[in-house]
Amino acid sequence: MRPPPLPHQTNVLRAALERIAGWSEIEGARTPVVVFDLDATLYDNRPRTLEILMEYREEVVESEPEVADSLATLTSEHIEYLLSDTLRGCGITAASVVADVTRYWHDRFFTDDYLQHDAALDGAAEYVRACHEAGGIIVYLTGRDIPGMFLGTVASLRDSGFPIGVAGTELVLKPDANLPDEAFKRGALPTLDRLGDLVAFFDNEPANCNLAKAMYPDCTVVLLETQKVPYAPDPAADVEVGVSDFRIG
Repeated sequence: MRPPPLPHQTNVLRAALERIAGWSEIEGARTPVVVFDLDATLYDNRPRTLEILMEYREEVVESEPEVADSLATLTSEHIEYLLSDTLRGCGITAASVVADVTRYWHDRFFTDDYLQHDAALDGAAEYVRACHEAGGIIVYLTGRDIPGMFLGTVASLRDSGFPIGVAGTELVLKPDANLPDEAFKRGALPTLDRLGDLVAFFDNEPANCNLAKAMYPDCTVVLLETQKVPYAPDPAADVEVGVSDFRIG
């Protein structure tokens, strides 16, 4: 059993929720907008990678038994941001093997078929529902792409209990898988102003949090401390940190 959330996390999440609920009382305020990233923010996608690696293991268990044995030692907790780091951690370093595993993983990770293996972070669905019930427009702003991951994302959100397909929800994905995530969000963030006032923003990447804070200084920006790109910048001083999931009690 996990220990209870730290008071700081509870305070940050509750304050953001109270701000959303009270936003309509501010003179001249528009509808509050709440933005959530998906991977490593609302969802732990490490089980997706683990499933793909276990499928690869089954395919090579007879031809490459040493590789299969190494992969068998992995759990979700061993999955690093970079696949090469994950493989190195279980002793797989041969360039040809790393390249083969990487191709196998890449062909599957960014597809609808494997999104069902993602696990919602503790309290995530309940918290997003609370933001929606408090009057916020929920925007899922994700680096997933429309051609390969739209249908699976909708199904995953639905099955995990997140509000989707109802008034006050928006799902915004990349039009092209080759578009870098940060560039996509840099272009998408200004368009959200048409929905209302951006009141809260949640993401696992410091660069995206800093970008949101620069564009919307009055917005509560929260960095989820899960996984992030190597050599990520430090979060800006006015970005909320110390939040690892969405439990508020």
